[in-house]
Amino acid sequence: MSNMENQKSHAPLTTNASTMKDFSPEFCDIGILDNGKTIPDFIDDKINELGLKDSEEPFFVASLDSLYMKHVRWVTKLPRVTPFYAVKCNSTPAVLKMLRALGTGFDCASKGEIKLALSLGVTPDKIIYAHTIKPPSHIKYACTHGVNMMTFDSEDELQKISLNHAKAKLVLRIAVDDSKSLTRLNFKFGAGLETVAKLLERAKELSLEVIGVSFHVGNRCCDSLTFKQAIADARQAFDIANMMGFKLSVLDIGGGYFGREESLDKFNECSEVINAALEECFPPDSGVEVIAEPGRYYVESSFTLVMSITGKKVITDDVDEQDDVGKKCNKRMMYYMNDGVYGNLNASLDPNFKFEPHLKRAVKDSEQRYKTTVWGPTCDSMDKICDTCYLPELHIGDWLILNNMGAYSTSLSTDFNGFEKAHIYSVVAAELWHTLNLSQTSNNN
Repeated sequence: MSNMENQKSHAPLTTNASTMKDFSPEFCDIGILDNGKTIPDFIDDKINELGLKDSEEPFFVASLDSLYMKHVRWVTKLPRVTPFYAVKCNSTPAVLKMLRALGTGFDCASKGEIKLALSLGVTPDKIIYAHTIKPPSHIKYACTHGVNMMTFDSEDELQKISLNHAKAKLVLRIAVDDSKSLTRLNFKFGAGLETVAKLLERAKELSLEVIGVSFHVGNRCCDSLTFKQAIADARQAFDIANMMGFKLSVLDIGGGYFGREESLDKFNECSEVINAALEECFPPDSGVEVIAEPGRYYVESSFTLVMSITGKKVITDDVDEQDDVGKKCNKRMMYYMNDGVYGNLNASLDPNFKFEPHLKRAVKDSEQRYKTTVWGPTCDSMDKICDTCYLPELHIGDWLILNNMGAYSTSLSTDFNGFEKAHIYSVVAAELWHTLNLSQTSNNN
């Protein structure tokens, strides 16, 4: 089955006319790729357009087709798990509108994220306020706007909630093993299983309603069996609650899912483990609704960052160095980009980050590769994208393309030193766009 045939088979199940209306091009800044036009073609056009304007600002291209296919994959591989997209990962309005149109929920971590989701038409029942430590004023905002489902992991948080949102529907976040993840979270959040009974007793004393349990295995979990143990831990928390008279109905299995296309096998493996663990611990007839908080999974591979070289230094060394294939060379290169650590490349601070740009020009295999350091545009010496990599000689005005840049890039960018934030161009293939509109027509009939 082709990708588009797969899309057509799922679209009528996940879109509706009311959400598609304000998602149309006249209501949303979206480019339609028609007449066989591709994202590389779109990038070429934008670079040429910037050249005519004498501008070299960085920009993103966001593929809504990629978002759509990620959603198709999710509902196919994890049919029992409703995704609540983690807004903190990337809050681009077109992304949120697309996911709303597809029927996902939203994981919000603050008043600002709740306000944004509501402003884009998300209904309060499709939001979980998934931060265990919340400012009182943010809890009040959630209460005023009908956002009832929220997490907690301490007695002090229960006290705050009782004072500011007594009718909240609470989800207890437990700490689980996250030692196999690239970024661990459970040092900061989550209650140990040994404290579950005490927390539930306190909730009962405060007349608060607890409806479920949540966990997070950490960012980019490398061992799928971690999910099996975490779900078993959640089952233990459910059993404790049941013995205390609570009737829990929601299990939130958190985030941590890989988002790159090359990690598809890892996602499929995790899905199989999750499905089997749910079948064992929370079978369909248990009446438990299962949700998750994917962020990176949806957007990482959906965004491409395009940036240019604004400065260059050639450093000649007295001692010859070797390049990546062992050739001797007495030159090192330093390039200064129009985006960096304070912009959309905060991920370069992560030791797991790999700077793997594609060049706009063709590169011959025979071209010399030089030992290279790549810097961001600001005056701060910490603004270093890559300390050592090997690239052919580049020139001021050359453009570089970085794939897989949708997760925790735009959401962490600043305008430090007065550098403008990268513009985001959201695009969708004409075929998918018409498929979604056909779905709208189908729902109207």
